Amino acid sequence: MIGLGLIGGSVLRAAAAVGRGVWGATASAADAEAAAADGFDASTDVEAALRRAAERDALVVLAVPLTAVEEVLRAVDVCAPSCLLTDVTSVKTGVLTAARAFAPNARYVGGHPMAGTAESGWRAGDAALFGGAAWVVCVEDDTDLGAWAEVARLAIDLGSHVVPLTAATHDEAVARISHLPHLLAAVLAAVGADGGPVAMALAAGSYTDGTRVAATRPALVRAMTEGNREALLPVIDEALGRLGALRGSLASTGGLAVSIESGYEGAQALAAARQATLSGVRVALGAPDARDGLRALGERGGRITSLTEDTAVGEVP
Repeated sequence: MIGLGLIGGSVLRAAAAVGRGVWGATASAADAEAAAADGFDASTDVEAALRRAAERDALVVLAVPLTAVEEVLRAVDVCAPSCLLTDVTSVKTGVLTAARAFAPNARYVGGHPMAGTAESGWRAGDAALFGGAAWVVCVEDDTDLGAWAEVARLAIDLGSHVVPLTAATHDEAVARISHLPHLLAAVLAAVGADGGPVAMALAAGSYTDGTRVAATRPALVRAMTEGNREALLPVIDEALGRLGALRGSLASTGGLAVSIESGYEGAQALAAARQATLSGVRVALGAPDARDGLRALGERGGRITSLTEDTAVGEVP
């Protein structure tokens, strides 16, 4: 594990809890010391950790900020050039491009667990963080499905279900359900605070729920939103269009029914998706169209829940 913050530290804890042999390294002396104090094999020597991974043919998981990915990939190319490599960053296209450029011989499979909190650092980690969470494991046209299965097994071992998607499909989806919410939370928190002490004294559930992720460390929010610029800009435009229409309706007719009802319908769509009846499906990983089958499953809102030696077992709505 390279990076021992909230997500990296949680992966390390969870993998150890299910009996996997683990060790980690981080540029943060504070996180390394805290992990070591908790009994984990952790240091600040990233290159030594990578060389050890090469010697043991270990799966390397990158859990570093997007801004540090290129530097770490260069170290991977020097110290563990042919390793099985995944990551847990919230933007996938940029990391895929960087992995191909700076660690071209690594067997890279992009990953992103859809779990987290507004906290950061080793102390924020939790071995149970991934229980029941979706974990995207990317499938590109050139993805080695043996490597994909190893990464998917890690996610399943840690309590998640796997959603197979391309990096581009992932990035467009998280722009909508993660990155835009972070930006809207930032705007809402700023507008509320501009109301001064009276607004803060009256703030209750709707404000605190809407601004929760605004408490995330700003550097992390900047990294993921700026790093997903291409997918995020059209989504911001869509949101601004809806806000503009809402304002126009309020100013001209005084009515907000269309905007509020469309939001209610959106919330109902999430509830319906979570309550949908699921049907079993199996994808033979050795089949010529296995990559297409996995991606189609993910794009339908399906998930992989287990793996046999040569088959992905899942369910779709």
